[in-house]
Amino acid sequence: MIRRCTLVSVGKLKGWAATGSEDYAKRLRRFFAVDIVEVAEEDMNRRSHYEVLSAEGKRILKRLPKEAYVISLDREKGKQYPSEELALKLEALGLSGRSQVAFVIGGPLGLSPEVLQRSDEHWSFGSITLPHALARVLLLEQLYRAAKIHRNEKYHW
Repeated sequence: MIRRCTLVSVGKLKGWAATGSEDYAKRLRRFFAVDIVEVAEEDMNRRSHYEVLSAEGKRILKRLPKEAYVISLDREKGKQYPSEELALKLEALGLSGRSQVAFVIGGPLGLSPEVLQRSDEHWSFGSITLPHALARVLLLEQLYRAAKIHRNEKYHW
């Protein structure tokens, strides 16, 4: 299993999403270190699509741990994993010496080509478009579920 997880995400969460995110991060910290890094969301009304992705991408790249195995959430090109396979994937990463993993969640426009190129893998939660706040809660919940599966602990199904 991995030993450290860094989640780099565009935008600051509020309300239910912030509460849910922190709840799952707190639960996950029983299994491994979790760092959540929020980078500023660019104003989409004052810049072009390219400028927004470029500015957010530069912020993301600066905050990624250099030694981390990077997994970006990418709805269009990402691989989907059932929860059990996700647990096996995280275990395999840890066993292969890739025990520090960084996950990246973009803003409303997605991720820049530079961030996607820096990523070692792309994951997807399916073909639906999720708000980035919900994607963060969902990612943390799935990581928690994978940790519980890895330890053969019960989790509500």
